[in-house]
Amino acid sequence: MLFNIHRAYSIARKEVMHILRDPFVLALALGLPVMLVAFFGYAIDFEVKNIKLAVSDRDNGPAARRLKEIFAASGYFEILEPAPAPVALVDSGAAAAAVFIEPGFSKKLKDGEPVSVQFVLDGSDNSKAAAVLGYLPGIQSAASSRLAGRTVREPIALAARFLYNPELNSRWFTVPGLAAIIIGLLAILLTALTVAREWENGSMELLLSTPVRPLEIMAGKLAPYGALVLAGVFFVYLVSRLVFGVPFRGGHALYLAACLLFITAALSQGLLISVLTRQQQVAMQLSMISGLLPSLLLSGFIFPVESMPRFFRYFTMILPPRWFMAAIRGITLKGAGLAELSVPFLALGVLSALMLGLAVLKFKTDLE
Repeated sequence: MLFNIHRAYSIARKEVMHILRDPFVLALALGLPVMLVAFFGYAIDFEVKNIKLAVSDRDNGPAARRLKEIFAASGYFEILEPAPAPVALVDSGAAAAAVFIEPGFSKKLKDGEPVSVQFVLDGSDNSKAAAVLGYLPGIQSAASSRLAGRTVREPIALAARFLYNPELNSRWFTVPGLAAIIIGLLAILLTALTVAREWENGSMELLLSTPVRPLEIMAGKLAPYGALVLAGVFFVYLVSRLVFGVPFRGGHALYLAACLLFITAALSQGLLISVLTRQQQVAMQLSMISGLLPSLLLSGFIFPVESMPRFFRYFTMILPPRWFMAAIRGITLKGAGLAELSVPFLALGVLSALMLGLAVLKFKTDLE
């Protein structure tokens, strides 16, 4: 018999006992998901708020005061006043933007004359500047209506409706994607360390001297860590639903299938790293680089893949995190089915099979 389930189970039981005795592995497996959820869920917010706005009001009329109230009431700006040198505040970083209201602003508005207000913005942070510029049309529309004392009708009324995330809640965007970060880091790191430790301590040769076959060793070692990683994903799911109120519109079976495919690829990658390095320190470094960076930067978790240069758009096609991120967000927020996610699932299946095949081939070749 090429594969004996009882021998694989013995290896798995041995690995479970080792995990329970190793505080580092337990802390990593149980503490890292908590830390990542807390960090990304609470700390990362793509909505730019508390923008320091220096105001130079040289009019001091009722219309100028209402304009400042409109900026403050938006919830995005904090008014800094008096500000005798607004540009200097922007230069020093004490303010992110400045507004200049010239004398006669209220009188001109009362007489029905056209008025203008200068808005100066710090462009050194382009992402923040782009978000602030996105707030200005709404503030301009509110100011035109309130200051003119009547509803201002535009020639064309454009009504926007946001599907799947109507409030544009950034946590609905980031928290579901944490499954990719946790799997991509935990599965690769834990697997690479455990197998590399066997090589480093010389116990792998002892295992090979027993009747246990290499494939049974692989299955017995990978199964406990696969279960640990899946538990981390389940924890992210619970926190996203109970703490952050993220909706789940898709099928749980499809969600589980996507996770299992990605876990297979990540465990295989960790095994491949351990076979190539055979040293825990080197395995940890390679695992952090190859597990965290692609999941964080090249998967679409933060930066849209469509906005990347052409080379990186094509390069991400060979990375499982890119397809897993698309599948997870499609299932969670859009309620997409297998038909809509056929391309991500096909890519995940092919990449997982290739990664597993490469790991098995290298593992067997290395033992001969």
